[in-house]
Amino acid sequence: MPRNFDDYDDDFDHRIDFADPGGKSALRAASKQNPRNLPCPNCHKKNRLTPADRALGYQCDECADRAERGCD
Repeated sequence: MPRNFDDYDDDFDHRIDFADPGGKSALRAASKQNPRNLPCPNCHKKNRLTPADRALGYQCDECADRAERGCD
C-alpha cells in the first residue's frame, strides 16, 4: 500500500531515537545496538554517550547545560 506523504509525521521518526523524547536532551536512546558506554569528550565521565552520540559530536547533558549557561 503506498504511503500518503501528506500524512507523514517527520517528527515521529526522529523522536523515537532520543533518550528523552520531548525533553531537553539531544542524546540518542541507548539500546543493545547503541549502548551508553562511552565517556563524555569534555568531562570524561564514563558511560555518558552512545556511539550515535559520539558520531554526532555530542557531549553529555551536564556539559551541554553548562555550555548553554555560559559556564564553560
